[in-house]
Amino acid sequence: MHPDLLNKLQAITPEEQAILDGNQNIQPNLYTIAPCAGNLTIDSERLLQKGCLIDIRPHTRFVHFPKHRHNFVEVVYMCSGSTTHIINESERIILQQGDLLFLNQNVQQEILPAGKNDIAVNFIILPEFFNKTLSMIEQENILRDFLTSTLSSSSAYYLHISAKNILPVQNLLDNMIWTLFQKKAKTNVINQTTMGLMFMNLSAFADTLNKSQPDQYEQNMVFTILKYIETNYRCGTLTEISQQLERPTYYISRLLKKHTNKNFKELLQERKLQQASYLLLQTPLTIENILEMIGYDNSSYFYHRFKEKYGCSPKEYRLKQL
Repeated sequence: MHPDLLNKLQAITPEEQAILDGNQNIQPNLYTIAPCAGNLTIDSERLLQKGCLIDIRPHTRFVHFPKHRHNFVEVVYMCSGSTTHIINESERIILQQGDLLFLNQNVQQEILPAGKNDIAVNFIILPEFFNKTLSMIEQENILRDFLTSTLSSSSAYYLHISAKNILPVQNLLDNMIWTLFQKKAKTNVINQTTMGLMFMNLSAFADTLNKSQPDQYEQNMVFTILKYIETNYRCGTLTEISQQLERPTYYISRLLKKHTNKNFKELLQERKLQQASYLLLQTPLTIENILEMIGYDNSSYFYHRFKEKYGCSPKEYRLKQL
């Protein structure tokens, strides 16, 4: 991170100074409109100016941050040092420099006291912020879907990513923090574009994420499987990826079902349909050629699945987009 940004983030806030002066608790009125003991929900209306879809605030150090939820999507970025988070009362996550933690609105979070040099940035993001972000990503892919589904899931879902060795992601995060610090008007589009680029980079580097974190074993495995499907959708098989990972097929299937709510075959078919959609819109290829390119032998099954997903036939889909 650029030294100027880090210096800004290291500055002691008035709340932190009060804590250092002897106040042992956070100030609930800073975070919620209607404080309720034991049931803290951090409110976006307290943290976002009217009309803003995204903003940042440095994480409050020196104090135990009690159990809470958010009525927005939160992304925690660890700029330096480390912080310890307890998720859903049972899972302990230690964020190290360069780590990202995505939390949807249903996650319960608790944070242990951080020291002076443990600098984290909290991105406060309204869900509609991601609409434009995703619309700027030209082609659907299951890796992107996996990342974004964590933000909208009805379950208490989080995603912990170690991105410290992915320079493009680090640069994009620095850019977004700098832009938000400037507080200039009409920067939503800039930040949505930056977030879209970050998601694209996370998808591109999915097979290298979290390799240094043994506690993220299952997540590492899911990313690897999804990356395999992304590049081998035409003729990939559950047996092949199971052999590559040296794990039984039933284990792979159970893991995917747990983390994506779909089995290997469903994800493979989903990726084929996504690629068919892309080819229909971006190329003049005939539907028969597209079927061959994506590895479908049964055309009637393809037509059925395509209409089930997109609500019309491939031909109608192409014409509607013209």
